[in-house]
Amino acid sequence: MALPNAYAQFNKYNTEKIMNASPGELTLLLYEGAIKFCNMAALGIEHRDIQKAHANIVKTENIIHYLRETLDMKYPVAKHFEDIYVYLEKRLVDANVTKDKEILEEICTHLRSLRKTWLEVMRLNKGKGGV
Repeated sequence: MALPNAYAQFNKYNTEKIMNASPGELTLLLYEGAIKFCNMAALGIEHRDIQKAHANIVKTENIIHYLRETLDMKYPVAKHFEDIYVYLEKRLVDANVTKDKEILEEICTHLRSLRKTWLEVMRLNKGKGGV
């Protein structure tokens, strides 16, 4: 009976983590979620669980779409991020249609790179009132 209570505590912790996160931390959580779902989709393909693969590709697509829609285009770098997100969205569709694990591995590589870049942005802006 302790398992449901532990699950409830975990959900409460995650909810509080999200509610108290800065915009920069929320973006980082989105990248981490996209990486997690992309990896889960690849596992689904590996295990021939097409439904699991599809569901997790769609979750990854939704996160990338959200990141793209929330770009602040007044900054020149936003166009660069938009181009990356458009490419990732296209590749996710390709991966979903073909159920190609290699495409998902490529996408995960890009997502890890974006997360690493975002961590650096957060580090550089710490204490500056930015990100």
